Amino acid sequence: MKISSSLIQATCLLLSLGAVSDARSVTPAAKGYSRTEACKPHHPFKPFPPSQPRTKTCHVSSHGDGRDDAKYILSALKKCNNGGKVVFDADKHYTIGTALDMTFLKNVDLDIQGYIQFTNDTDYWQANAFKQVYQNATTFFQLGGEDVNVYGGGTLDGNGQVWYDLYAEDALILRPVLFGVLGLNGGTIGPLNLRYSPQWYNFIANSTNVLYEGIDIAGYSKDSIVAKNTDGWDIYRSSNIVIQDSVINNGDDCVSFKPNVTDIIVQNLHCNGSHGISVGSLGQYVGEVDIVENVLVYNISMFNASDGARIKVWPGVSSALSEDLQGGGGSGMVKNITYDTMYIENVDYAIEVTQCYGQSNLTLCNEFPSNLTISDVTFKNIHGTTSGKYDPVVGTIVCSSPDVCSDINVSDIAVTNPTGGDYDAFTCTNVDDTLLAVNCTSS
Repeated sequence: MKISSSLIQATCLLLSLGAVSDARSVTPAAKGYSRTEACKPHHPFKPFPPSQPRTKTCHVSSHGDGRDDAKYILSALKKCNNGGKVVFDADKHYTIGTALDMTFLKNVDLDIQGYIQFTNDTDYWQANAFKQVYQNATTFFQLGGEDVNVYGGGTLDGNGQVWYDLYAEDALILRPVLFGVLGLNGGTIGPLNLRYSPQWYNFIANSTNVLYEGIDIAGYSKDSIVAKNTDGWDIYRSSNIVIQDSVINNGDDCVSFKPNVTDIIVQNLHCNGSHGISVGSLGQYVGEVDIVENVLVYNISMFNASDGARIKVWPGVSSALSEDLQGGGGSGMVKNITYDTMYIENVDYAIEVTQCYGQSNLTLCNEFPSNLTISDVTFKNIHGTTSGKYDPVVGTIVCSSPDVCSDINVSDIAVTNPTGGDYDAFTCTNVDDTLLAVNCTSS
């Protein structure tokens, strides 16, 4: 389904944001899969498994005074696992000061109506948060199992300010991800409010058949220190994931497709302050094969960002983007990726494709081109205004070699820069520009 009218797009976005609010009183089992069907015609690549009935309810107790409530939470989960609903009451404030392994869950709902805050004990969390296998990620908790729904419209607060300040002093500290989904088969997440994550807001790994819907993300630094690496979602080694009807105010990728993810739908998002919706980064580790395939990104509004639609791949030589982010030399492929219908405002690049991520020396990058191929990619129905940072250029598609890029298609681009120059000025290198309905210049 092709939607190019800005009026229809704006109406769809308003409906989707309205659906976020409307969803707060409806459980996943009751509402079914989708709402505002005309505005999100894209369904999961494969049907989700049904959720089993819930026949018992457990309410989580709270000290209410800042003491650790982790034992109360685990007790309620174990009592109501296998067919129950665990309720975090709306009038209660919960404190978590212990890393929670919740990968044993099955046929259970977490109805989070109250406020959950993680402690600011950075020494404890650096030593005890769950270490994941990708980019030194750690998580406050691990939620996994089978048929798990988390909803209720409540709030999870990562107490991020102490982490933002500490990271400014030491870039090698391990900052926990606020919401960690590890090894979940079948489930829904949302509606929920996620606030002040120390690093990424959501990390989903080794999971299948998961729907995120009605997620509200926000939490900037309260002082001069910038909150960094606060991605909305990072998806890793997972398949058949849907993210929709959500609002993201953050300081890094709105959504990022990390290595070995397939069959992903992302639709009806409002992203502000991000680095775009990104494939990658990929090819970071020598000897690793990274695959991102079958991804559809649809009906996105992107404000005040570095990028709108983005594909970022490390070159075939070691690079250092920053003290805590280095790599290059890995292999793999990016295939069957579609970005369809995006409105941008104050965004540096409407579209960015790079195979030199982390490598500022383009001569060296071209001498050692990426080992990772990019093919069968479509960008279409993108309109709005850039920030003017790269005026007059509004987008860039630069491959390190023509041998590793093919079938990249760009059409229906109506993007202007603030000075009113050519709306389709692109930097294009090592790519078939006959498939690009834009004004290409070489870098």
